[in-house]
Amino acid sequence: MDGKTTVKYLQNYIKQKDHHPELLKDYFLKLTEEVGELSRAMRKNLKAENIEHIKGTIDEELWDVIYYTLAIANIYGIDIEEVIKAKEELNKTKYPSDIIFEENR
Repeated sequence: MDGKTTVKYLQNYIKQKDHHPELLKDYFLKLTEEVGELSRAMRKNLKAENIEHIKGTIDEELWDVIYYTLAIANIYGIDIEEVIKAKEELNKTKYPSDIIFEENR
């Protein structure tokens, strides 16, 4: 990867690879399972030493959580990049910061 993987690309990739609206509840159950696995990996501080040793680590579980989150968004037809922008607008008043959210980055 070139470090320029976008949320839109990931969402489209997952939609092409794994889009089964009839499995919505299963995707949600997988998401909660992955959150539990992430919790376990964090509790044990299991960080991958390198990419070959990613299995069961915080690194792997974070991706799994993102994967199922985007799969669920796809079923609902939600464009996560648009949601990010809208939510950051709401957050500006609730959580003021000098850091500005920049689009197309």
